[in-house]
Parts: sequence; C-alpha cells; structure tokens
Amino acid sequence: MDHFRNPRNVGEIPDADGVGTVGNPVCGDLMAMYIKVKDNRIIDIKFKTFGCGAAIATSSMTTELAKGKTLEEASKITRADVAESLDGLPTQKMHCSNLAADALKAAINDYLEKKKVKK
Repeated sequence: MDHFRNPRNVGEIPDADGVGTVGNPVCGDLMAMYIKVKDNRIIDIKFKTFGCGAAIATSSMTTELAKGKTLEEASKITRADVAESLDGLPTQKMHCSNLAADALKAAINDYLEKKKVKK
C-alpha cells in the first residue's frame, strides 16, 4: 500500500537514454518507464503509469529495485521479484508486476538499440 500511496520515482526523464512503454488491453493498464544510464548502470529511473493501485505500486517498486543496478542486473528483475518485494500481490493482480518488469526490459532494450545506432 505504501508504494501505491507514496509512489517513488514518478515522472519522466526528458532526455532519457531509454524508454519502455507497455500496456495490457484487457485491464487497460499503461506504463512508460524512463532510464538514464552511465557506465552501464541505471543512475536514474522514472515511470508514468495509468492503471490500478497494483500497477502503480509495482511500477514504483520496479524503479526502486532497478536504480543503481547494471543493465544486466536490472534486466534480470522478474515479476516474482517485484511481487515479493511488495510482500505479495493478489493472484488477479500479478499481471501488473509483469507489466512493470516488461516496461523496464523495454527501456533497457530501447537504450541498447539506440546505442547500436550511435556506433
């Protein structure tokens, strides 16, 4: 409940190195995750989520789990990691943690693709 009532890292990073956007058409949740990378490490991360309390809480927790980690470490964050860090989620809300982890992976992939293009 704390991550729903007091979400961390809300907002956008205007000059983000990577952006990941995901959604679930069934429930209507939409997430965008923004990352800033330095020396292969996530130095800043923010999110914008349109969805239920669980979607907001999982987005907030995902940013907390990823901040300061290398890209490789952050890409290994799973929906189970997110749910466990929140002391569990109702079964019908597990898809929310999946979306948050997917948004993080999409932001990392976007960064890696942009990095290839620059070379």
